[in-house]
Amino acid sequence: MSSMIVISATAVPDHLRGALTRWLLEVTPELYVGTVSAKVRDELWAAVTACTNDGLAVLAHPDDNEQGFQLRTAGTRRREPIDFDGLTLIAFHRESQEMANPL
Repeated sequence: MSSMIVISATAVPDHLRGALTRWLLEVTPELYVGTVSAKVRDELWAAVTACTNDGLAVLAHPDDNEQGFQLRTAGTRRREPIDFDGLTLIAFHRESQEMANPL
């Protein structure tokens, strides 16, 4: 069964952007939306993760959970989805960890 997906791909090679536009609409620069099967979604995501390198990519697609969607990320990223009792939350990674009240 087909379902709607959203892919955001920042700082990725032009050939990957071209491959994504074969299946999805580029509604704004680096944001792709479309309705594809799970097999096509997984194949597109495999291509994205293979080419992301220093870029950033996020895939959002429907899933059978409380929120109704699942997130996948690839590349060097500042935010990472984590599971918190069945809910997906976003973890921020800081460059340096500073203590609020050092002793």
